[in-house]
Amino acid sequence: MPQLTGLAHITLSVRDRDASVEFYRDVLGFREYQTRDDGQWLRTTCHHPCGLVLALTQHRDHFNARFDPRHAGVDHIAFEVAGVGDLETWEERLTELDVDHSPIVHCDSGSLMSFTDPDGVQLELHCSPDPDTGED
Repeated sequence: MPQLTGLAHITLSVRDRDASVEFYRDVLGFREYQTRDDGQWLRTTCHHPCGLVLALTQHRDHFNARFDPRHAGVDHIAFEVAGVGDLETWEERLTELDVDHSPIVHCDSGSLMSFTDPDGVQLELHCSPDPDTGED
């Protein structure tokens, strides 16, 4: 079977590109790389220091509806962090920035905290348990 080598990028359709760029930049640390306008859509590609690439696209004929994870498509996007201590630091940062978020939840798959972007896309900060100890 051919091998995948990673995730190239994620593209999200957004209602307000400027608000989304500001959120992903100021809250999660993405940096604006390139903006393109083809007349039908306006897209800003952002890079994160960890290597993730996120494109935020505002279609000119969008329906202005908030994201709904119950529809077919993306349910949520989870970003990996190193451990529970990092989750606690993120919890403090989100609180300081006035971003509503869940408490840190511990479960079999690790520990996580959820929040949403300006369009209602559910985002998650997650740390996996150590495969040797089973601890986060």
